[in-house]
Amino acid sequence: MITELVIATFQKPRYLATVLQSLLKQQCLPSEICIADDGSDRDTENVIRNFRYANPSLKIRHIWHENLGFRKTVILNEAVYSSQADYIIFIDDDCVMHPRFISRHLKRAKEGHFATGSVIRLTKCFSDKILDQREISWSKQGLPVGWQPRSISEKLKSMPFDYRVMGVLDSLSPVRCSWAGGNASTFRDHILKVNGFDTEMAYGGEDKEFGARLINLGVKGRHLRYTAPLYHLYHDRGYVNRSQLQKNRAILKQTRSSKKTFTNNGIFTE
Repeated sequence: MITELVIATFQKPRYLATVLQSLLKQQCLPSEICIADDGSDRDTENVIRNFRYANPSLKIRHIWHENLGFRKTVILNEAVYSSQADYIIFIDDDCVMHPRFISRHLKRAKEGHFATGSVIRLTKCFSDKILDQREISWSKQGLPVGWQPRSISEKLKSMPFDYRVMGVLDSLSPVRCSWAGGNASTFRDHILKVNGFDTEMAYGGEDKEFGARLINLGVKGRHLRYTAPLYHLYHDRGYVNRSQLQKNRAILKQTRSSKKTFTNNGIFTE
C-alpha cells in the first residue's frame, strides 16, 4: 500500500521545519510526503529545499498556489488529486508528531473507515523553546522532555502507557468520531467519492464538513484520540473571520441534516 503524509502549510517556515524534524523520528515513514502550500513565500521553499537536501532518501513533493487568501481546501484538493497514494494522512504545519504517529494511523487503516485523533495544545513558552531548538526531544516514555500536562485529558492524549493499553480507551471513547483535519487519515478513494474538500469554505469547520460527507457516505470513524499524539505549537489566530465561521457552521449543519455526500465545489467541478 502506497501511503502519503500531506502537510498543509502557510507562511510558518519555522514551524514547518520543526514538524519536518519530527517526521525523522517516526518509527514508520510514509511512502511519500506532500507539502500542500497555500501561497507561502520563499522562506518556506527554502525550508523544504534544505530538508530535501539533508534527506535525499525521502520522496518529497511541494505543491503551491498563489496567495489569494485562505484557500487551504483548494490546495488540499490538489494534493489529493495529484497523489499516487492509496492512503493519505493529513496534518498541519504547526503540529509536531509523536514518534508512533504515522505507524498508529497506518495500523488503524481499514477500508470503509477513516482514522482521526486530537491535538495537545502547547503553551507559548514551551512552543517557543521547541521552535528555537527546531525539534522536540522525547523521553523513554515517549513524552516531550520538559512538558507537563495541564489536565488529565492532556495526560491521556499523550499516550503515557503502551499503545495497546491506550488503544482500549480509543475503543471506549464516548466522544463523537468526527474528522479532525490536523490529525486524520483515510483512503484516497473515499476522498474522491465525496469530491474532496468544499472550496467555498474558509477557515473554521471545513474539515468537519468534509468528514460529515464521509460519514453520510457510510465511511465510519475510528478513534486515535489516545494513541496518535500530536502537539500543537502555539501561534496567534489573527486570520479568524467570525462571519465566515457562521457561514461555515450553516454549511456543516446543512450537510449533516441533508445527508449530503458530494460537493460540487470540490476536486472536480462542473
